[in-house]
Amino acid sequence: MKKSIYYFLVLSFLCTPFILNSCKKVEKRPVGLQLYSLRDDIAKDPTGTIEKLGKIGFSFVEAYGYENGKLFGMEPTAFSALCEKNGMKLLGSHTGANMPDSANWNKTMAWWDKCIADHKAAGVKWLIQTWIDSISYTSLANLDKQLKYFNAVGEKCNAAGMKFGYHNENTEFVEVEGQIVFDYMIKNVDSTKVFFQLDDMNMTMAGKKPLDYIKKYPGKFYLWHVKDEKELGASGKVDLKGMFENADLSGVKYYVVEQEAYTTTPLEGVQKDFDYMKKSEFVK
Repeated sequence: MKKSIYYFLVLSFLCTPFILNSCKKVEKRPVGLQLYSLRDDIAKDPTGTIEKLGKIGFSFVEAYGYENGKLFGMEPTAFSALCEKNGMKLLGSHTGANMPDSANWNKTMAWWDKCIADHKAAGVKWLIQTWIDSISYTSLANLDKQLKYFNAVGEKCNAAGMKFGYHNENTEFVEVEGQIVFDYMIKNVDSTKVFFQLDDMNMTMAGKKPLDYIKKYPGKFYLWHVKDEKELGASGKVDLKGMFENADLSGVKYYVVEQEAYTTTPLEGVQKDFDYMKKSEFVK
Protein backbone atom coordinates (compact mmCIF):
# COMPACT_ATOMS: atom_id res chain seq x y z
CA MET A 1 0.00 0.00 0.00
CA LYS A 2 2.78 2.41 0.96
CA LYS A 3 4.60 1.54 -2.26
CA SER A 4 1.50 2.40 -4.31
CA ILE A 5 1.14 5.73 -2.54
CA TYR A 6 4.82 6.45 -3.22
CA TYR A 7 4.47 5.80 -6.95
CA PHE A 8 1.30 7.90 -7.04
CA LEU A 9 3.08 10.86 -5.43
CA VAL A 10 6.07 10.58 -7.77
CA LEU A 11 3.82 10.38 -10.82
CA SER A 12 1.80 13.38 -9.63
CA PHE A 13 4.97 15.40 -9.11
CA LEU A 14 6.27 14.61 -12.59
CA CYS A 15 2.97 15.32 -14.32
CA THR A 16 2.09 18.56 -12.52
CA PRO A 17 4.07 20.89 -14.87
CA PHE A 18 2.36 19.37 -17.89
CA ILE A 19 -1.06 19.70 -16.30
CA LEU A 20 -0.42 23.32 -15.36
CA ASN A 21 0.88 24.15 -18.81
CA SER A 22 -2.18 22.64 -20.43
CA CYS A 23 -4.40 24.72 -18.19
CA LYS A 24 -2.73 28.02 -18.99
CA LYS A 25 -4.94 30.45 -20.86
CA VAL A 26 -3.82 30.92 -24.45
CA GLU A 27 -3.44 34.64 -25.01
CA LYS A 28 -4.87 35.87 -28.28
CA ARG A 29 -3.15 38.51 -30.35
CA PRO A 30 -4.26 42.10 -29.69
CA VAL A 31 -7.38 43.11 -31.60
CA GLY A 32 -7.74 46.70 -32.80
CA LEU A 33 -9.88 48.70 -35.22
CA GLN A 34 -9.01 50.69 -38.31
CA LEU A 35 -10.92 53.90 -37.70
CA TYR A 36 -11.93 54.17 -41.35
CA SER A 37 -14.64 51.74 -40.24
CA LEU A 38 -16.26 54.68 -38.43
CA ARG A 39 -15.35 57.36 -40.98
CA ASP A 40 -18.76 59.09 -41.09
CA ASP A 41 -19.14 59.13 -37.31
CA ILE A 42 -15.61 60.29 -36.56
CA ALA A 43 -15.81 63.06 -39.17
CA LYS A 44 -18.80 64.51 -37.30
CA ASP A 45 -17.74 63.88 -33.71
CA PRO A 46 -14.24 62.48 -33.10
CA THR A 47 -14.41 62.69 -29.31
CA GLY A 48 -17.88 61.17 -28.99
CA THR A 49 -17.06 58.40 -31.43
CA ILE A 50 -13.90 57.40 -29.56
CA GLU A 51 -15.80 57.45 -26.27
CA LYS A 52 -18.42 55.08 -27.68
CA LEU A 53 -15.82 52.87 -29.32
CA GLY A 54 -13.92 52.56 -26.06
CA LYS A 55 -16.87 50.75 -24.49
CA ILE A 56 -16.68 47.89 -27.01
CA GLY A 57 -13.33 46.46 -25.92
CA PHE A 58 -10.80 46.93 -28.73
CA SER A 59 -7.32 47.26 -27.25
CA PHE A 60 -6.00 49.68 -29.87
CA VAL A 61 -6.91 51.73 -32.93
CA GLU A 62 -5.26 52.41 -36.27
CA ALA A 63 -5.80 55.94 -37.57
CA TYR A 64 -5.98 57.36 -41.07
CA GLY A 65 -6.14 60.77 -42.69
CA TYR A 66 -3.06 62.47 -41.22
CA GLU A 67 -3.16 65.94 -42.74
CA ASN A 68 -1.40 69.21 -41.92
CA GLY A 69 0.09 67.62 -38.84
CA LYS A 70 -3.32 66.63 -37.44
CA LEU A 71 -5.39 63.49 -36.90
CA PHE A 72 -9.12 64.17 -37.06
CA GLY A 73 -8.47 67.83 -36.46
CA MET A 74 -6.37 67.22 -33.33
CA GLU A 75 -2.69 67.14 -32.57
CA PRO A 76 -1.67 63.47 -32.75
CA THR A 77 -0.61 63.55 -29.10
CA ALA A 78 -4.04 64.89 -28.10
CA PHE A 79 -5.83 62.25 -30.17
CA SER A 80 -3.63 59.56 -28.62
CA ALA A 81 -4.49 60.83 -25.15
CA LEU A 82 -8.20 60.69 -26.03
CA CYS A 83 -7.85 57.07 -27.11
CA GLU A 84 -5.96 56.12 -23.95
CA LYS A 85 -8.52 57.86 -21.79
CA ASN A 86 -11.06 55.49 -23.33
CA GLY A 87 -9.02 52.33 -22.86
CA MET A 88 -7.33 52.05 -26.26
CA LYS A 89 -3.85 52.77 -27.57
CA LEU A 90 -3.11 54.54 -30.83
CA LEU A 91 -0.69 52.05 -32.37
CA GLY A 92 -0.84 52.64 -36.10
CA SER A 93 -1.71 55.12 -38.83
CA HIS A 94 -2.47 54.90 -42.54
CA THR A 95 -0.74 57.76 -44.29
CA GLY A 96 1.68 58.35 -47.12
CA ALA A 97 2.95 60.47 -49.97
CA ASN A 98 3.30 59.92 -53.68
CA MET A 99 6.68 58.80 -54.98
CA PRO A 100 8.72 61.93 -55.65
CA ASP A 101 10.91 62.63 -58.65
CA SER A 102 14.47 63.79 -58.07
CA ALA A 103 13.39 67.43 -57.94
CA ASN A 104 10.93 66.77 -55.11
CA TRP A 105 12.81 64.06 -53.22
CA ASN A 106 14.10 66.28 -50.40
CA LYS A 107 10.72 67.98 -49.97
CA THR A 108 8.93 64.62 -49.69
CA MET A 109 11.51 63.23 -47.29
CA ALA A 110 11.11 66.33 -45.13
CA TRP A 111 7.35 65.69 -45.08
CA TRP A 112 8.04 62.15 -43.89
CA ASP A 113 10.37 63.46 -41.17
CA LYS A 114 7.55 65.54 -39.71
CA CYS A 115 4.99 62.78 -40.19
CA ILE A 116 7.20 60.29 -38.38
CA ALA A 117 8.02 62.74 -35.57
CA ASP A 118 4.34 63.63 -35.03
CA HIS A 119 3.29 60.00 -34.86
CA LYS A 120 6.20 58.94 -32.68
CA ALA A 121 5.30 61.63 -30.16
CA ALA A 122 1.80 60.11 -30.06
CA GLY A 123 3.15 56.62 -29.31
CA VAL A 124 2.41 55.17 -32.76
CA LYS A 125 4.33 51.99 -33.58
CA TRP A 126 3.72 51.69 -37.32
CA LEU A 127 2.91 53.78 -40.38
CA ILE A 128 1.24 52.24 -43.42
CA GLN A 129 0.99 53.40 -47.03
CA THR A 130 -1.90 51.94 -49.01
CA TRP A 131 -1.00 52.71 -52.61
CA ILE A 132 1.73 52.74 -55.18
CA ASP A 133 1.87 55.37 -57.92
CA SER A 134 0.23 54.62 -61.24
CA ILE A 135 3.60 54.78 -62.99
CA SER A 136 4.70 51.77 -60.95
CA TYR A 137 2.26 49.64 -62.91
CA THR A 138 3.91 50.51 -66.23
CA SER A 139 7.24 48.68 -65.87
CA LEU A 140 9.35 46.74 -63.39
CA ALA A 141 11.94 49.50 -63.57
CA ASN A 142 9.38 52.00 -62.28
CA LEU A 143 8.16 49.54 -59.66
CA ASP A 144 11.77 49.19 -58.49
CA LYS A 145 11.87 52.96 -58.04
CA GLN A 146 8.74 52.71 -55.88
CA LEU A 147 10.35 50.04 -53.73
CA LYS A 148 13.53 52.11 -53.40
CA TYR A 149 11.35 54.98 -52.16
CA PHE A 150 9.59 52.71 -49.65
CA ASN A 151 12.95 51.42 -48.44
CA ALA A 152 14.05 55.01 -47.79
CA VAL A 153 10.88 55.73 -45.80
CA GLY A 154 11.25 52.48 -43.89
CA GLU A 155 14.82 53.38 -42.99
CA LYS A 156 13.60 56.64 -41.51
CA CYS A 157 10.92 54.82 -39.51
CA ASN A 158 13.45 52.29 -38.23
CA ALA A 159 15.71 55.11 -37.08
CA ALA A 160 12.80 56.52 -35.07
CA GLY A 161 12.06 53.14 -33.45
CA MET A 162 8.95 52.62 -35.59
CA LYS A 163 7.94 50.36 -38.47
CA PHE A 164 6.82 51.13 -42.00
CA GLY A 165 4.54 48.89 -44.01
CA TYR A 166 2.47 48.50 -47.14
CA HIS A 167 -1.21 47.56 -47.21
CA ASN A 168 -2.56 45.82 -50.29
CA GLU A 169 -5.61 47.01 -52.16
CA ASN A 170 -7.17 44.89 -54.93
CA THR A 171 -5.08 46.49 -57.69
CA GLU A 172 -1.62 45.00 -57.07
CA PHE A 173 -2.51 41.55 -58.42
CA VAL A 174 -2.11 42.44 -62.08
CA GLU A 175 0.96 41.44 -64.06
CA VAL A 176 3.71 43.76 -65.20
CA GLU A 177 6.25 42.20 -67.52
CA GLY A 178 5.08 38.76 -66.46
CA GLN A 179 5.32 39.48 -62.71
CA ILE A 180 2.38 39.88 -60.32
CA VAL A 181 2.97 43.30 -58.80
CA PHE A 182 2.24 42.32 -55.18
CA ASP A 183 4.44 39.22 -55.38
CA TYR A 184 7.23 41.26 -56.91
CA MET A 185 6.96 43.78 -54.08
CA ILE A 186 7.20 41.09 -51.41
CA LYS A 187 10.23 39.49 -53.07
CA ASN A 188 12.16 42.66 -53.84
CA VAL A 189 11.51 45.21 -51.11
CA ASP A 190 13.97 45.30 -48.19
CA SER A 191 12.08 43.30 -45.55
CA THR A 192 14.17 44.86 -42.77
CA LYS A 193 12.65 48.22 -43.68
CA VAL A 194 9.19 47.46 -45.07
CA PHE A 195 6.62 44.94 -43.85
CA PHE A 196 3.23 44.02 -45.31
CA GLN A 197 -0.27 44.37 -43.95
CA LEU A 198 -2.50 41.73 -45.53
CA ASP A 199 -6.02 42.91 -46.33
CA ASP A 200 -7.93 39.67 -46.84
CA MET A 201 -11.05 41.13 -48.47
CA ASN A 202 -9.12 43.28 -50.94
CA MET A 203 -7.11 40.23 -51.91
CA THR A 204 -10.28 38.16 -52.28
CA MET A 205 -11.84 40.85 -54.49
CA ALA A 206 -8.81 40.49 -56.77
CA GLY A 207 -9.53 36.78 -57.16
CA LYS A 208 -6.75 35.64 -54.83
CA LYS A 209 -6.90 33.55 -51.66
CA PRO A 210 -5.28 35.09 -48.58
CA LEU A 211 -4.40 31.66 -47.19
CA ASP A 212 -2.44 30.89 -50.37
CA TYR A 213 -0.35 34.02 -49.81
CA ILE A 214 0.20 33.19 -46.16
CA LYS A 215 1.54 29.78 -47.15
CA LYS A 216 3.56 31.13 -50.09
CA TYR A 217 5.21 33.91 -48.08
CA PRO A 218 5.50 32.72 -44.46
CA GLY A 219 6.45 35.34 -41.92
CA LYS A 220 5.83 38.26 -44.28
CA PHE A 221 2.59 39.66 -42.86
CA TYR A 222 3.26 41.53 -39.62
CA LEU A 223 -0.30 42.90 -39.59
CA TRP A 224 -3.65 41.78 -40.94
CA HIS A 225 -6.66 43.82 -41.90
CA VAL A 226 -9.35 41.35 -40.90
CA LYS A 227 -12.28 42.20 -43.14
CA ASP A 228 -15.37 40.75 -44.79
CA GLU A 229 -17.94 42.24 -47.15
CA LYS A 230 -19.80 43.54 -44.13
CA GLU A 231 -19.74 42.01 -40.64
CA LEU A 232 -16.99 39.44 -40.06
CA GLY A 233 -17.86 35.89 -41.06
CA ALA A 234 -21.17 36.85 -42.66
CA SER A 235 -20.39 36.48 -46.36
CA GLY A 236 -18.48 33.20 -46.35
CA LYS A 237 -16.27 34.57 -49.12
CA VAL A 238 -13.10 34.74 -47.02
CA ASP A 239 -11.60 31.65 -45.39
CA LEU A 240 -11.12 33.38 -42.05
CA LYS A 241 -10.90 30.09 -40.17
CA GLY A 242 -8.10 28.88 -42.44
CA MET A 243 -6.27 32.17 -42.03
CA PHE A 244 -6.46 32.19 -38.25
CA GLU A 245 -5.35 28.56 -38.06
CA ASN A 246 -2.21 29.64 -39.92
CA ALA A 247 -1.64 32.88 -38.02
CA ASP A 248 1.71 31.74 -36.62
CA LEU A 249 2.92 30.86 -40.11
CA SER A 250 1.99 34.32 -41.42
CA GLY A 251 4.02 36.18 -38.79
CA VAL A 252 1.07 38.36 -37.76
CA LYS A 253 1.45 40.21 -34.45
CA TYR A 254 -1.71 42.34 -34.40
CA TYR A 255 -5.20 41.92 -35.83
CA VAL A 256 -6.72 45.12 -37.21
CA VAL A 257 -10.45 44.82 -37.89
CA GLU A 258 -11.90 46.92 -40.68
CA GLN A 259 -15.46 47.17 -41.94
CA GLU A 260 -16.40 49.30 -44.93
CA ALA A 261 -20.07 48.37 -45.52
CA TYR A 262 -22.83 47.67 -43.04
CA THR A 263 -26.19 46.07 -42.38
CA THR A 264 -26.46 48.07 -39.14
CA THR A 265 -24.99 51.31 -37.85
CA PRO A 266 -21.19 51.41 -38.02
CA LEU A 267 -20.80 51.18 -34.24
CA GLU A 268 -23.18 48.22 -34.06
CA GLY A 269 -21.27 46.62 -36.91
CA VAL A 270 -17.85 46.88 -35.26
CA GLN A 271 -19.39 45.55 -32.03
CA LYS A 272 -20.38 42.43 -33.99
CA ASP A 273 -16.88 42.24 -35.44
CA PHE A 274 -15.33 42.46 -31.98
CA ASP A 275 -17.65 39.73 -30.68
CA TYR A 276 -16.68 37.51 -33.62
CA MET A 277 -12.98 37.98 -32.88
CA LYS A 278 -13.38 37.25 -29.19
CA LYS A 279 -15.83 34.34 -29.41
CA SER A 280 -14.45 32.38 -32.35
CA GLU A 281 -12.37 29.53 -30.96
CA PHE A 282 -10.07 29.46 -33.98
CA VAL A 283 -8.95 33.09 -33.51
CA LYS A 284 -5.63 32.93 -31.71
